[in-house]
Amino acid sequence: MANSSADMRPYAPPMAAPGYGKRSAPGQLPRKRGDFEHLPPREASVAAHIDRLPDGAAIDTKTLARELPAYGQQAVRSALNALSRAGHLRRMRETVGEGRTQWVYRTYFSRTARDDAWWGAFLREGTPPGEAPGTEREPVPVPKAAPKAAPEAEDAGSTAAVRPSRRAEAYEVLAALGQADPRMTLSAAECAALAGPAAVWLERGASPGQLVLALTSGLPETVHCPGALARRRLADRLPPEAAAVSAAPASTPAPVPAPVPAQGTAPRRVMECTGCGRPGRPEALPGGLCRDCRGLPEPAPAGPSAAEVRARVERLRAGLRAPAGRDRGARDRGPVPVFG
Repeated sequence: MANSSADMRPYAPPMAAPGYGKRSAPGQLPRKRGDFEHLPPREASVAAHIDRLPDGAAIDTKTLARELPAYGQQAVRSALNALSRAGHLRRMRETVGEGRTQWVYRTYFSRTARDDAWWGAFLREGTPPGEAPGTEREPVPVPKAAPKAAPEAEDAGSTAAVRPSRRAEAYEVLAALGQADPRMTLSAAECAALAGPAAVWLERGASPGQLVLALTSGLPETVHCPGALARRRLADRLPPEAAAVSAAPASTPAPVPAPVPAQGTAPRRVMECTGCGRPGRPEALPGGLCRDCRGLPEPAPAGPSAAEVRARVERLRAGLRAPAGRDRGARDRGPVPVFG
């Protein structure tokens, strides 16, 4: 019975360390049949597998080769390079945290193919081209009736005054929730829909650890809908607001919240080569690949060629090897003035 119950557990993909792994690129089209028909069979299979994984899943070469037994590590590496050239994938390192001091490595995936200009704008601005920074846009549209199923999550705390940095931090916590308990693994759409209510917790002083504990403690043996359960708990266990400033004694100055760093809302990002991890500017990584991974020869070095250098050295040596008789005559004539 124990083995049969274990076999019935839902599939839990391997997750990367918190803050690392897969990230869904914003502004994607809804998932539909035939999203990757334009790709070769191997690349389409790898892309479809990555597309189904939740944010935070490990999608390095070794992990994907274990998850896809039909392909070895070299085949998976070649498929990832092909997906990068096709505009579905980019590897980046970026800063996270309130102070933006920790660098993490992430792989952004988009089922909607993007060109180099789109990825470059996303790298610089942190938002899809044409979208104002700070606007919320879910990677996958959800039905309008979904938020109405439990309106208490929105009514319990107003999300209008939530800072974008708090929403981004809440999204990170929700995306890594499956790392704490696989039963609470959320999809990208669920993370985007719940980022607002979860950000209210952080605005009210709750730490990310307290938020994770509230969503994962005391779970039933089987969780059929982790998104609905998370929405209910965010509403039922919402901490109270901090005491009003007017209630403090007049002699005690009201605490001033620490200013949010200017770079807190838009993390710094550096693009890396999908094949070898070499960092570079987007202009130097067309298709997300460096010159070596694209199979291009090294550019000719600037300056004279090796043959010209050797010829110059030989001329200098010949000038130093003067005949002995010429040297004796030069001594008899006396010193040669340097300046006329």
